[in-house]
Amino acid sequence: MPNSQEPGRPDGPGALQGLLVADFSRVLAGPFATQILADLGADVIKVESPNGDETRGWLPPAREGVSTYYLGINRNKRSLALDFRDEEDRTLAHRLTARADVVIENFKPGTLAKYGLDYPSVAGRNPRVVYASITGYGPHGGAELPGYDLTVQAASGLMSLTGEPEGAAYRSGVSVFDVMTGLHAVIGILAALRHRDREGNGQHVQVNLLSTALAAMANHSSTYVAGGIVPFRMGNAHPSLFPYEPLLETLIVERFVAHATLPQMDRLTVAVFELGEVVDSTTDTGTILAARDRLYAALFAGAASPVLQQLVETIQARVRVLCASSLSEEGRSHAAANELRAVVTAIRDRDAARATLLIREHLQLASAATRRTLPEC
Repeated sequence: MPNSQEPGRPDGPGALQGLLVADFSRVLAGPFATQILADLGADVIKVESPNGDETRGWLPPAREGVSTYYLGINRNKRSLALDFRDEEDRTLAHRLTARADVVIENFKPGTLAKYGLDYPSVAGRNPRVVYASITGYGPHGGAELPGYDLTVQAASGLMSLTGEPEGAAYRSGVSVFDVMTGLHAVIGILAALRHRDREGNGQHVQVNLLSTALAAMANHSSTYVAGGIVPFRMGNAHPSLFPYEPLLETLIVERFVAHATLPQMDRLTVAVFELGEVVDSTTDTGTILAARDRLYAALFAGAASPVLQQLVETIQARVRVLCASSLSEEGRSHAAANELRAVVTAIRDRDAARATLLIREHLQLASAATRRTLPEC
């Protein structure tokens, strides 16, 4: 595997150094999870079929003939090809799971049982193992269905929330539930390892895309469950806040204005007042939402509106206004984006050690809640 290396990084041991992870997963959710474990210092052995992980063939784009999709989620791992139908290969898989601290797989429920690689079989050989299973819909109803991010985006209702109010449903531009399920798997694995440290025995961690989706939709799920209201598409608008959408479109850039607290809204309405616009100051979000159309008309009268042009300048220093840009454009100039560029450069240069160091530094900065300044628009 490109850029594979033995555990132990030049920047010192990671928090998970000494842990052996047997990675039987493929495509996105599982490999994303095990890459995080590898970045944190674990020794991850990626077990692939003789044909390799499907994402090896997902190209273009490619780098030196290797799918960038595959490269983006399989850093810092060692690779092993095994055919579970072959007795010798199956024995090697049993030996690997017998000494692994963590096993992770995303086969359809029941598939690995015929090879003696399901949780009961592995735990019988290795009672301390933390075994993580990633599925589309869980081990019960829908267990036989394949877990694709797109179908879960549709089944969960996310696509009914994405797009223009009168337009077609859209999938997210990123496979968000695959990625988030991978994160949930990591959280479950770390919790199970903590349990093992305390109690001595392993656990079976089970996560699935649909449960992740329903949890991730947070306020929208609560809107239906607790409020009895079916959420719907609102374009870039927010169901509970206004304004929280594009403020101005020009030929160069879109400017977005977002407020999340009443003091922020107060500053916005003051800015409007100073420009002579007749907008009543409000004290609660419900009243603001009730006046959404009137406020929208005042704020979004058109790109040529002198009020809007002055408003952009006035609220620049008072309300958080952020430029929308591509990964390669001006938005990358601020600190967080510079970190991303450094990581991307390290990955592009196949420097796993450097990428790992940068990611750990980023995690440390994030945990310290380092305050970032916003880019100038």
